[in-house]
Amino acid sequence: MLAGSAAAADDPDGRDGATCRTAVEGSRVTAYCHNPHPRTDHVRLHVECARWWDLDADSASVAVPPTAYVEVTERCWKEVRSAWISHASVPDPGPGT
Repeated sequence: MLAGSAAAADDPDGRDGATCRTAVEGSRVTAYCHNPHPRTDHVRLHVECARWWDLDADSASVAVPPTAYVEVTERCWKEVRSAWISHASVPDPGPGT
């Protein structure tokens, strides 16, 4: 997952979600997510640092509305061991809300 860029598994649970890829530059990881689907997806970037004393990082949940694009960034102090994206579907409000 740490080559210059790695694609996250698309739609791992059979649901519509944002398509994301990660890029690692030094100790910084950026997730680039685009949602081509009609439902909002919430994404979180998770970063595992290589050094035992370096705290791992989990971003806040970021909403990716339909047709939207977001970037989420986290970092380690030193080297990055791995990075991945998690998804959480949010039910869309019904009509008239």
